[in-house]
Amino acid sequence: MRRTKSARANPSPAERGDNKAAAVFLAPWFVGLALITVGPISASLYLSFTDYSLLDPPEWTGLDNYAAMAGDPRLFTSLRVTFTYVFVSVPLQLAAALGLALFLDRGLRGLAIYRSVFYLPSLLGASVAVAILWRQIFGNAGLINQLLGVFGVNGPGWIAHPDYALGTLIVFNVWTFGSPMVIFLAGLRQIPKDLYEASAIDGAGKLRQFRAVTIPLLTPIIFFNLVLQIIFAFQAFTQAFIVSGGTGGPIDSTLFYTLYLYEEGFGNLHMGYASAMAWLLLVIIAALTAVNFFASKYWVFYND
Repeated sequence: MRRTKSARANPSPAERGDNKAAAVFLAPWFVGLALITVGPISASLYLSFTDYSLLDPPEWTGLDNYAAMAGDPRLFTSLRVTFTYVFVSVPLQLAAALGLALFLDRGLRGLAIYRSVFYLPSLLGASVAVAILWRQIFGNAGLINQLLGVFGVNGPGWIAHPDYALGTLIVFNVWTFGSPMVIFLAGLRQIPKDLYEASAIDGAGKLRQFRAVTIPLLTPIIFFNLVLQIIFAFQAFTQAFIVSGGTGGPIDSTLFYTLYLYEEGFGNLHMGYASAMAWLLLVIIAALTAVNFFASKYWVFYND
């Protein structure tokens, strides 16, 4: 009898109706997941096997879209441009972010202000306004060429030359180092100071401490930033669209994969083909992420 009274005096969460309340609060999220995420993903997968022009009903074609990608030279050009952009800009961006984080970790006055200022490019980097400004800076009469003119150097049209156009976008991505910098700075604050003191007693200089203490303990943060920035870089679109005028020029030198996908889907109304391209991009990102996770066990060190 006592147990029965105790159980009644302290009912379980299910008896109090907490599960129903939780379900009510989670319902908007589940509705959004179904309508905004799962629904479009499922529709995209279906459309990738169809011939769909947005104007007519989709017609099932099987694997024709995937077969067509194997013979599409512009698709391979877009992959080459995108891989070059990712594998050049991401390491440079992370190196710049880590270097600045090390500088800010020295205990400067007004650290919060500096951190906010350097984080600002990450917030503005994907905006159309900044992309337009970037196009003006690297134009024929832009700020870069004006500065070079002071030293008597006649600068080229950076965004109009196929040898330099992609480089301007790489510099653009490196400039948006604020987000990984803040994460690096938080990671540096978690490294115990006594490790530096012990290594200094053993005669290690600053460079040796960086290689033997900072980098090994920071490898989980480096890995985290690496995975995120690779994913973000593969999805880059706005800067290439604005700088190239939506064409990927000059001579397809800035034809990012996402830009070509946009052209096929909304420019040429080949939405079925564009859906297949989107799934190929998903496979590429997933494969590179899996490779990073597999390789991480050889260079990422955790305190366990």
